[in-house]
Amino acid sequence: MFGRRRWLWGSLLTVAVLLAGAVGWVGYQNAYDLDEERVTITGGKQPLQGVLARPTGGHGPYGLVVFVHGDGPVDATHDTFYRPVWEAMAKAGYATLSWDKPGVNGAPGNWLDQSIQDRADETLAAIAWAKGRSGIDPARIGLWGASQAGWVMPKAARQSPDVSFVIAVAPAINWLRQGRYNLLAELRARHASPEETAAAVARSDRNRAALQASGTFEQYRAAGGDVDGLTPERWSFDKRNHLADATDDLAAVRVPVQLILGGRDVNVDSDDTEAGYRRILTAPGQLRVLRFPDATHTMVSQDVEDSELRSTFLAVAAPRSLFTAGYLDGMRQFLTSLPLDHRKG
Repeated sequence: MFGRRRWLWGSLLTVAVLLAGAVGWVGYQNAYDLDEERVTITGGKQPLQGVLARPTGGHGPYGLVVFVHGDGPVDATHDTFYRPVWEAMAKAGYATLSWDKPGVNGAPGNWLDQSIQDRADETLAAIAWAKGRSGIDPARIGLWGASQAGWVMPKAARQSPDVSFVIAVAPAINWLRQGRYNLLAELRARHASPEETAAAVARSDRNRAALQASGTFEQYRAAGGDVDGLTPERWSFDKRNHLADATDDLAAVRVPVQLILGGRDVNVDSDDTEAGYRRILTAPGQLRVLRFPDATHTMVSQDVEDSELRSTFLAVAAPRSLFTAGYLDGMRQFLTSLPLDHRKG
């Protein structure tokens, strides 16, 4: 009896030690070499709730990477998804600035009320605000953005000499072309029949025609339009932005650009984007392209994205490993390769 009790206590102790070790490991993996500060960014249409993250153990002045979100109701940390990226940039000597989209986390406004130009104006207001912060080098301020940010960042860079570099992750060039690619890629991925594909394309064509017409969401719905998962606010957002095309803005960009693409991206046609960027950004050394053959739209590998269990485990226990190998290092190396004053480089 005594031996059995001793065995039980020993087993419980072992479990406790393992649990403590697991908790400690998770805590270690989610601790970043960053000094984060909650800030209020003023000077734009409305104040923005932001996070300014600086490298630890230094005094600056640091370069600054201003984060431009993709689509959706994204908060300043993108549910902590940004922090490994911020840390990689901090290792290159850069601070980072990000904010809750309007209407997210109680922030004023509504991101669905914005146009692409509104988002560019918001970005430029954040840059103007950041230039007045101590420890920030105003000659080394650039943009990082993913997906929908591919229409925002070229517009901001075209309008302001304060943008000295751009890191574009999985951007598209033309809104409508991207939407059609995404539709067809998802249909192929689920092995849709020719009949199902034809019906989906027909619905998409009707939606496009309605967006380009002068009708309202209610009129579109009353006419039998496909409104599955579509709200009046989202309809207005799409109507406001569906003609977005980055070509002219990209052609006016004169600063270094790092383009990062995934080979398994079903949201954006990586081949079309790379071809467009190479055709438009022709100055010697201006464009640097990183392609990760197994990466999806979010720069995680296909096998991770396809497994909810694995992606959740990595997000909690090893968040830096969530991204495809080489992605974080590639951005860090790009930043460290830039001259001290990019505008003169």
